[in-house]
Amino acid sequence: MLEVKDLQKSFGKKEVLKGVNLTVQKGEIVGIIGPSGCGKSTLLKCINLLEKPDSGQVIFENDDLVDNKNLEIIRRKIGMVFQQFNLFENMTVLENITLAPVLLKMKKKEVAEKEALELLKKIDLEEKANQYPEELSGGQKQRVAIIRALMMNCEMILFDEPTSALDPEMIGEVTALMRKIAKEGMTMVIVSHEINFIRSFCTKVLFMADGVILEEGTSEEIFEHPKHPKLVNFLSKIKNI
Repeated sequence: MLEVKDLQKSFGKKEVLKGVNLTVQKGEIVGIIGPSGCGKSTLLKCINLLEKPDSGQVIFENDDLVDNKNLEIIRRKIGMVFQQFNLFENMTVLENITLAPVLLKMKKKEVAEKEALELLKKIDLEEKANQYPEELSGGQKQRVAIIRALMMNCEMILFDEPTSALDPEMIGEVTALMRKIAKEGMTMVIVSHEINFIRSFCTKVLFMADGVILEEGTSEEIFEHPKHPKLVNFLSKIKNI
């Protein structure tokens, strides 16, 4: 479904991605872990071309997204959920959710609103449809952001630290929704410091450090039988926190 080949990205003289390679199969839930500043979030942004790579390929369903004339159409298939929600504060929940599909002429307004209300009902937020983001808790905002991605009929969702801005009691709300979406077959790539969540949720885990992926495997292989010294050191620090 997704293949990243030798992806490189620098900001000025700082090399952030130094030749990243990864594959994601349809239906996989891929977790990316690693120390802060190793390039995890930049990798996600390069996958859907929010950041343009300096070199390398991002192939999604046989289309190379880099310098693709149909990028905007293809990118609609790849949803993105950000750490800070990125909701428009001057729009209601319903307006936030329906804005993109209506503007892009993917759905008529009445169809989009009906679908949005059905999705909000599934996560017990239907009564919040006409409220503004400032009236929501952090967990509610993030669940709305996930629903917004689903409204685009995407085939893959990228999650960039989806729970790091939340209070501990709200993390469960968001992870429960992510588990529900996963059961419905959604392909996901998740960058997170919530190691226990990654460990229990992801079908494949990648360890990233120094701008490259140093090790990948199942959750058991990564967390129970780590091989690379940097992964062993990373996990030892987490256990000592």
